[in-house]
Amino acid sequence: MRPRNIFLLYLSMLFIACVDNPNVTEDIYLNTPAPSKSWVNGLKRQLALTMNSVLINTEMTSDNYFNNYTLYSKVFDGPVISYTDIDVNALQQEIGRLREMADYGLETVVASDESVESESISYMHFCRGFALLLAGENFTGLPIEPLGEVSDWKTLLQIAIEELDLAIAQSSDPDAMAAYQLLKARAYYRLGDLGNAKTLANSLLNNTSLLFTVSFDGENGVGNEMQNATFTSTQNRFAPLPRLDFLDPKYFDEGTAASDQKPVSLAKAEEAYLIVLEALLAENDLSAAKTVGLDLLDVVGARPTDVLDDSRELRNGTNRTDYPLTAVQVRESEEDVYKDGYILDRQAGDITVYTVSGTKVTDADIEATSNTDELLYLVYRLRQEIFMSEGRRMNDLGIRYPVSQTEQLNNPNVDDAYTQAVVPSFIPLDGGLDDFTVDETTGNITILFDMNQVIVNHKTSEDVAPFH
Repeated sequence: MRPRNIFLLYLSMLFIACVDNPNVTEDIYLNTPAPSKSWVNGLKRQLALTMNSVLINTEMTSDNYFNNYTLYSKVFDGPVISYTDIDVNALQQEIGRLREMADYGLETVVASDESVESESISYMHFCRGFALLLAGENFTGLPIEPLGEVSDWKTLLQIAIEELDLAIAQSSDPDAMAAYQLLKARAYYRLGDLGNAKTLANSLLNNTSLLFTVSFDGENGVGNEMQNATFTSTQNRFAPLPRLDFLDPKYFDEGTAASDQKPVSLAKAEEAYLIVLEALLAENDLSAAKTVGLDLLDVVGARPTDVLDDSRELRNGTNRTDYPLTAVQVRESEEDVYKDGYILDRQAGDITVYTVSGTKVTDADIEATSNTDELLYLVYRLRQEIFMSEGRRMNDLGIRYPVSQTEQLNNPNVDDAYTQAVVPSFIPLDGGLDDFTVDETTGNITILFDMNQVIVNHKTSEDVAPFH
């Protein structure tokens, strides 16, 4: 996309709450006072839109949520992922828009702004880096410029790290700098670079309140779509895996929905502990890993919670009607024991909402582990529960979207190899990721596939458990 077209595409984002002025040209805009500040505002809006697409599609593709209504993808729960799918193309476009908007800001807007502030430049580099991080985590590869060569996912993550370094160099905000460092650690983690990931994460372990989010603006057309899918919508569109019922919803509204849109975490302290914990297990240091795991639970336990009347939640979607509505027991597989407290009776009173992080993993669970695989299993339970509704689980399952057909039809540089999704052979198909059985007598639930155990069983696969 040419620079002028990028400008025209995003100008409306910058002034979404204002009266449109058809006489505003690119030259006029670039000569207004402090155009970089308004461009950053547009980037924040696009970041929210991008995260909406990431969360809805990847949470559905994973075992976290089942699309229990007709809205959204009808096949990602399979998971059935084709390069012809319009949702694959839509997600690719949202990530591409964020990157291209950051590019235009850095290459054109900043050059025209004599009063540009370093923090604005830093934020633009962050957005470019974060777009590349999302691309590298979720796709087999993507171009990093319009109609360019496709970069494989590892290259995308390496370039993301470089952009985040530039964001850090331009910033003097300690909170932003810490968040960008953690995002670098996240990229190194996915690359399997234990040394760099562990070093960066270790440096952040004392920053237990680290929380970097993206905000939404429902009154101006940018609501939190995950909030809508899991709470606001009367159709209860997304149903969580029953074992994760206690974590749903993470986002909710009280009063007028448009004015109460909850933020989504992009980086938070818990991830540093998770990275170090998994690195120590890869180094076969079970004792030190247990210590870090216990510290992690302290961080999670200190996060705020809320109480909510969720009695409207009836799991009343039309695709599956046997989701539990009372406080029955659940087990993670037929070999496991039934457990209480995971599935809530929302008609019995207010529920606890874990607005940042929550988990059912306890100190006793961690202390009882006798080998690294047992604790690695808990690590992936913790990752699933802590990152619930944040668009991270699909990455841990090793699933990747392909480059879209639309991109290939318009870009002669797209090789056929990139148009194939990655769905590891150990991923159950035909809806197995979300499947469970219900005991006809007790109503108790058995999850058909304990995917955290599957990850541990396949830890040496190139698709999962990056440090192993």
